[in-house]
Amino acid sequence: MKFFITGGAGFIGCNSADHFLQQGHEVVVFDNLSRKGGPANLEWLRSRHGERLAFVRGDVREYEALAAAIGGADVVLHLASQVAVTTSVQDPREDFEINALGTFNVLEAVRHHAPEAAVLYASTNKVYGGMEGAKVTLQNGRYQYAEFTQGIPESYPLDFHSPYGCSKGAGDQYMLDYGRIYGLKTIVFRQSCIYGQRQFGVEDQGWVAHFVIATVKNRPITIYGDGKQVRDLLHVQDLIRAYELGIEQIEARRGEVYNIGGGPQNTLSIWTEFGPLLAELAGHDVSTKWGEWRPGDQRVFVTDVRKISSQLGWQPTLSPRQGIEDLYSWVANHPELF
Repeated sequence: MKFFITGGAGFIGCNSADHFLQQGHEVVVFDNLSRKGGPANLEWLRSRHGERLAFVRGDVREYEALAAAIGGADVVLHLASQVAVTTSVQDPREDFEINALGTFNVLEAVRHHAPEAAVLYASTNKVYGGMEGAKVTLQNGRYQYAEFTQGIPESYPLDFHSPYGCSKGAGDQYMLDYGRIYGLKTIVFRQSCIYGQRQFGVEDQGWVAHFVIATVKNRPITIYGDGKQVRDLLHVQDLIRAYELGIEQIEARRGEVYNIGGGPQNTLSIWTEFGPLLAELAGHDVSTKWGEWRPGDQRVFVTDVRKISSQLGWQPTLSPRQGIEDLYSWVANHPELF
């Protein structure tokens, strides 16, 4: 099959490209190389796959470039995105153009030039907004839901909070509606806290990798709030398995939306539990600074993965400890990248 991956030099994109190239598929990476780590990820792919990797330098905001490159695709992974809430607040127009207009452009390019392709969209748990209706309690030094013991399901009300939530949510809904109106084979994955090798995390996005990189490089980490916030972590290889299952079952699952993350069994408090693990891996205490709570920072987000489990036959396999140990080892062995 021919895979067309927007944002294919990004963290999830390059891992996806590597996976499908290893399986013998044809892969076209479409990326403008604007993200930190993008050029290094592209060179890594080229070093592993040589001329089997096709690269098109392009921007999803430019429809004609997409239309010229996407023809013949059997699978479109739309991963290109502006990914930081803070950046969306500072420059909401650019955020809109990349996330909302860019997704619209991808769908139009598919509709006109690859109408039979499976189209998978990387959405976000931020489409659920501030989630004021999900009551939270503090138990044993970590936050947890009072009622949603299995995590947040797909039926939770959408609430596009922040320009980023609006732009990603618009793309989310366009994907579903193009499946209904035009018969495109779309699936939406509302992703939560994806991490793994080749993630060049910064404070505003990719916090797991950011904490690991800072620890390896002996840089201070700023903890906002009280450090008891809880997230469910999902390793990128588990995410790619879900993509694979979605592609294999596209005819049966077209038009579906799936919340995907580590689920209740793979949660971690961002500092009361992650901090000691990092100190153990580093062999010394980690330097920290503390800041005030940031607007919209959720005390807890845990994904209900029962729908994707029952419909696609998917379950996460790597625990946070296993995945973080793997990420820490990779960062420590590649200091030149950071």
